[in-house]
Amino acid sequence: MKITKICCIGAGYVGGPTMAVIAQKCPHIQVTVVDLNEQRIKDWNDPNTDNIPIYEPGLSEIVSEARGRNLFFSTEVEKAIDEAQVIFISVNTPTKTYGKGKGMAADLKYIELCARQIAKVAKQNKIVVEKSTLPVRTAEAIKSILDNTGNGVQFQILSNPEFLAEGTAVTDLLNPDRILIGGDTTPEGEEAINALVDVYANWVSKDKILTTNVWSSELSKLTANAFLAQRISSINAMSELCEKTGADVSEVAKAIGMDSRIGPKFLKASVGFGGSCFQKDILNLVYIAKSYGLNEVADYWEQVIIMNDHQKRRFSNKIVQTLYNTVADKKIAFLGWAFKKDTNDTRESAAIYVADDLINEQAKISVYDPKVSRNKMLSDLDYLETRSDEANSKALSIFDNAYEACKSAHAIAILTEWDEFTTYDWQKIYDSMHKPAFLFDGRNILDAKHLESIGFIYKAIGS
Repeated sequence: MKITKICCIGAGYVGGPTMAVIAQKCPHIQVTVVDLNEQRIKDWNDPNTDNIPIYEPGLSEIVSEARGRNLFFSTEVEKAIDEAQVIFISVNTPTKTYGKGKGMAADLKYIELCARQIAKVAKQNKIVVEKSTLPVRTAEAIKSILDNTGNGVQFQILSNPEFLAEGTAVTDLLNPDRILIGGDTTPEGEEAINALVDVYANWVSKDKILTTNVWSSELSKLTANAFLAQRISSINAMSELCEKTGADVSEVAKAIGMDSRIGPKFLKASVGFGGSCFQKDILNLVYIAKSYGLNEVADYWEQVIIMNDHQKRRFSNKIVQTLYNTVADKKIAFLGWAFKKDTNDTRESAAIYVADDLINEQAKISVYDPKVSRNKMLSDLDYLETRSDEANSKALSIFDNAYEACKSAHAIAILTEWDEFTTYDWQKIYDSMHKPAFLFDGRNILDAKHLESIGFIYKAIGS
């Protein structure tokens, strides 16, 4: 089967960048990204590609090249489904906030809605690709819905999970470690797998394209995120022990990272991991394990989340303790609100929870982040429902630059490792601060000795 038309349902952090790269690398394939959110589609179609809804280095240039040629963004969902041979499902799968599995299981209502819409619209055979992160055996439910339409259309369900790191998504798409495609082992399933392999083979060498059965593919995504998050929680656990014993966690991380069996990645002590995937996927893994009666397995992975929550609380507690056990009416400057550098995504960012703790202690929070808007910061705090929206607005001040955010502050908390923070005139910042001034660097992006030389009392987790 030769693929000439692709549709992607969902114009978010995965669907938008992935389809943009496919369109750029496959000019012979028409790629249409659809979403019911009219404003999001309008933003993707903004003539100024710097205003597209997702910030990723290099993404605006790719969108600019392909959009209008063979890349289209539309709200005409049914039309795109009808025309496409391959339909990617790339919608949100949040953690359930209700019913059975509340707080752990993935909420699959948007996935089911997509399947029902595809079943309703499709008039010819289709390949349906799971791009969203899903619990193992979700493909079974999708296939059940699609195969019971009664209209005679044949569907093949493939699992093609994304392995993108926000901030490097474009690089990850252009030069992936691997492309994973899972499908049925039937002749029809193999044909569908090969059709998708041929799409990626336009720019990815075939030795990097791994094919498996559907269940292995679905579970591999959850497992990859669980292993990465586990490393972060492990080094953060050691950072607390290092503080008590006088060891330097950066030196410990370097020493163990030189072991070829361990490697250096994801061994940087921090305030804790954030983002849309790690916590959600581990909680989903915990729920799946419990549903099969694997309680010891569930407890093992749940500890990764417990350690991560502890690290965030420990960081905010350290700020309070250092500022003489009270931050009431004191100005604490936050540099960074996004969960990591080079993205405007704030989902599960440590900054949200540290700010929430400090506002509970009646601190005044001033924030500068180069890519996150005031409205997003306030909505993040409002979502926690800890206090009224009005109280959050009074406690949080957002600035257009770091110098204003830090002026007259009692302390600075660096919560995102934006590269620009390393270029600042720190003497100027220090001179503008309330004395004594404190720095809390949860990301280890600055040199402690340099900061001490200009008068900071350096207090940091993992430094």
